[in-house]
Amino acid sequence: MTIKVGDRLPEATFTIMGADGPQPVTTSDVFSGKKVALFAVPGAYTPTCHAQHMPGFVSHIDEIKAKGADAIACTGVNDVFVFDHWGKESGVGENITMLADGNADFAKAIGLEIDLTGFGLGIRSKRYSMLVDDGVVKVLNVEDLPPEHDKSSAATLCSTIADTV
Repeated sequence: MTIKVGDRLPEATFTIMGADGPQPVTTSDVFSGKKVALFAVPGAYTPTCHAQHMPGFVSHIDEIKAKGADAIACTGVNDVFVFDHWGKESGVGENITMLADGNADFAKAIGLEIDLTGFGLGIRSKRYSMLVDDGVVKVLNVEDLPPEHDKSSAATLCSTIADTV
């Protein structure tokens, strides 16, 4: 079943890079008691993700936070080492939490996985953006195809957040 507006995020575990190396964080850790702008990419360093989707969120950090988001997070089906390095290279700093979903457990739990084995990429996450308020999805923008990024862009999320705040 695919997640929809009004649904609560299921409990899942991501991996982040901490000061002492990889560490698990749960959906409760990330989303409880906060408004979080979450976006997902099919893969770090893939053309659209690296050249368009991530840079859009980096450039809209202040606007997203001004619209009421307490935090911004990015998830994708990559190992924590790749995801952490990509975040550093993309200039996210402390502004975007990089949530590695290495085995696609979260993507599968919310029904937003996509099979890209035909391209040698395996099971990945669909590209999407959402606003989550205390664990409940308030806005959800999902792309139809991986190279597309307009529905899930930072600019679109900013305009849809404005409609819900």
